[in-house]
Amino acid sequence: MGMQQTPLLMHRLLERGAQVAPDEEIVTATTDGYRRQTYKETRDRAHQLAHALHDAGIGIGDRVATFMWNGARHMEAYYAIASMGAVLHTLNLRLPDTDLEYIIEHAQDKIIIVDADVLPLLEKLKGRMPSVERIVVATEPGCEGWKTELPNPIDYEAFIEGKPTEYDWPDIDENSPLGLCYTSGTTGKPKGVEYEHRSQYLHTLTLGMTDTIALSAADTILSIVPMFHVMSWGVPWAATMLGSKHVLPHRFMDPKRIAQMLIDEKVTISAGVPTIWQGLRAVVDAAPDQFDFSSLQRVTCGGAAAPEALIRWYWEKLGVEMVQGWGMTETSPLATISKRIMKRSHLALDDDQIIANLAKAGRPMPGLDIEIFDENFKPLPHDGKAVGEILIRGPWICDSYYHTDQPDKFHEGWLITGDVGKIDEEEYLIITDRSKDLVKSGGEWISSVDLENHIVGMSGVAQACVVAQPHPKWDERPVAVVVPAEGAKVTPEQVIEHCAKAFAKWQLPDDVMFVDAIPLTSTGKMDKKVVRADLADKGYKLPDLRG
Repeated sequence: MGMQQTPLLMHRLLERGAQVAPDEEIVTATTDGYRRQTYKETRDRAHQLAHALHDAGIGIGDRVATFMWNGARHMEAYYAIASMGAVLHTLNLRLPDTDLEYIIEHAQDKIIIVDADVLPLLEKLKGRMPSVERIVVATEPGCEGWKTELPNPIDYEAFIEGKPTEYDWPDIDENSPLGLCYTSGTTGKPKGVEYEHRSQYLHTLTLGMTDTIALSAADTILSIVPMFHVMSWGVPWAATMLGSKHVLPHRFMDPKRIAQMLIDEKVTISAGVPTIWQGLRAVVDAAPDQFDFSSLQRVTCGGAAAPEALIRWYWEKLGVEMVQGWGMTETSPLATISKRIMKRSHLALDDDQIIANLAKAGRPMPGLDIEIFDENFKPLPHDGKAVGEILIRGPWICDSYYHTDQPDKFHEGWLITGDVGKIDEEEYLIITDRSKDLVKSGGEWISSVDLENHIVGMSGVAQACVVAQPHPKWDERPVAVVVPAEGAKVTPEQVIEHCAKAFAKWQLPDDVMFVDAIPLTSTGKMDKKVVRADLADKGYKLPDLRG
């Protein structure tokens, strides 16, 4: 006697939401309000979309791209493309057209589903997408009347109109591809990471665990992290599996509108990068009596480390738990999680100890192995002191890039993450830096992340970015680029003095400069390579402090 050998295919999870919560809502923000549809309607429309794609020549394994904001039609595309055995390729709206051209050609996308308001971005690639046979244009209120010279355009609603609401999802191998995401190309060309049904199925189940983000059918989730970025951290799959009320901001990502969505829809949990939560904090600080976030219980934060000061503010001002996560495109993405209480003994911790734990990258997701190694791939002790290269393996961790050979990113079944850090006695991962963002000064490493998080803890500072600058004697020295809070007056001397409370003299920035804004990458992280390039373009030279 044994168990049924049922393949782990995403359609088995995606059909569940409409079965158990057919009347629950998926809500899309529009120019002047919201557009609402039920899970049952979403399910039926996803089946219609699958028929339309099939009739347009899409078969198992064919790549269908989306070039869309977070919205209900994007959810339908997720649902239909994955379930029919095709491959969902989410194109990042913020990439330059040269990268988009390369990615579309590399993936050999056959159809692109595009939101009408971002058509002009895709139009730049006219005549440069030979694999693309058809463009399907999704139109939200306020974006009607589109025109395009891209190949074979059709309105999304006309594309699915009249199609049957039952598609017979194929039973394919659970290791078949379901999705394709590309890294943001910070070094060289963007690299494709293929997600299989089995890996995403297992990843999706973990998102509902109490000890991860604890997403539940009783939640209302606002997905701010883009659906074009690492599958929105897996939230669309998990919300659809559970039948959670799902709020999608479309292009309306400014902090005031986000605040309004949280209130209007009584959101209980949300997901976004630190810049989103810093922006929301600024809005609340400017008018503290204007907002009622009494429904909001927790926000998940990833993409970059959330500073302790931000974590503390959300808890003390709003009573909202900030759940920290770490991962990357190659890890599907959730690899570690840090919550207020991660085990029973933590119930005895005081608030300062809890917040110190929350500021760590977190403990490994069940099923994953995380290790730190020295330069000879020798494992290092988990003592919270030894710093090494972070490697990871497990059922939703990439083992090679899509149609690209890059053996230096993999070692004997481990993914070499490019992050540097330590693991403490409680198995918390603490990210020290990206290996390329560490500052190497006189043979010693200085963590730019630690300096940034400390500087952001100052009153009067909104954002801080620390980068290495060349030095004739010390190889490199840190420079802090700081965005002051609105109306605040902060001096370079005050920033250095603040850093001196927590860092040795040789670790302090050699210079502090103030700017209006720090450039962001296509995924909302601080773009340090642009900061470094800007300094070089301006002929920046370090002040001669150390001879």
